[in-house]
Amino acid sequence: MRLSIKSLFVSFGGFILLSLAACASSENAADRAAVCKNRFENAEKRFKNKEFSRAKAPLDEILAYCAGTGYMEQAQFLLAETHFNLKEWLEARGEYSSFAMNFPSSPYIETAEYRKAVSSFNMKYHIARDESNTNQAMKDFERFASNYPESPLLDSVNYYLGQLTERLAERDFQIARLYFRIDEPQAAIIYLKEFLTFYPKSKRLKDVTSLLIQSYTLLDQFESARSYLSFAREIGVSDKEYQEDINDLEKDIQKAEVKFEKKLKKEQKQKLLYKEESNAS
Repeated sequence: MRLSIKSLFVSFGGFILLSLAACASSENAADRAAVCKNRFENAEKRFKNKEFSRAKAPLDEILAYCAGTGYMEQAQFLLAETHFNLKEWLEARGEYSSFAMNFPSSPYIETAEYRKAVSSFNMKYHIARDESNTNQAMKDFERFASNYPESPLLDSVNYYLGQLTERLAERDFQIARLYFRIDEPQAAIIYLKEFLTFYPKSKRLKDVTSLLIQSYTLLDQFESARSYLSFAREIGVSDKEYQEDINDLEKDIQKAEVKFEKKLKKEQKQKLLYKEESNAS
C-alpha cells in the first residue's frame, strides 16, 4: 500500500512539473512571436520610409531567431528588396535565391525570380575580363522566361537578354579588333565571321563588316573583300556616312590590287631572271 501511495505522489509530481514546463514554453513562444512581430513591423516601417540601411538589422535578426513564428517568408523577401534598393546586387541575388529555394509557393516568387535576374545583370562586368556574371544573368532571365511564359515582365526580360547578348558581342568584337591591330588578320577573320553568325543584329554589325573587308584586303583576298563590300552596302543603305566609309574601303581594295599586281610582276621578273641565269651557267 505504501508503495502505491508513493508511486501516486511521484506521478502527480511529474505531472505538475510537465505542466509548468509546458506553460513556460508557451509563454516563451508567445513572447518570441511578439518580439518577432515588433521587429518585422519596425523593419517594414523603415523600408516604407526608404530607410533601407536601417531596415536590414531587424530583418537579419528575424531570419536568425524567428523560425516558426510566421515572419520568415516576409522578412526574407523584404531583406532581398532592401539589398535591391541599396543596389547591393550580389547580396540581393543571394537573398532572392534563398527566398526562391525556401518559399517556392510564395505569392512573391515571380517577383523574386525576376529581380534575382536583374541583380545578376547589374553585378560588375568588365568587357575584357571574365564574363561569368553575364552568363549567369542570361541563365537567370532564360529560366524566368521558361518558368513564367505568360508573365507581363517578358518584354523587360527580352530587353535585358538583348543587352546581355550585346555585351558578349562587344567582347568578341574587341578580341577581333585586337588581332587586327597586332597584324593577325586571319585570326581576326575567324572571330568576325563567328560574330556575324551569332550576333547578326548587333549594333557592331557595320564595324564588323568593315573590319572583315580590311582583313581580307590585307591578306590579298580581294574576292572575299568585295563580297563583304557588297554586304556592307546592303546593311548601310540608309547611312550616308557609312556609305562614304564603304567607298573609301573600295578604294583601298583597288589600291591593294594594283600593289599586288605589281608585286606579282616583280616576282615573275625575278623568277625569269633567275631561270635565265641558271640556263646561262
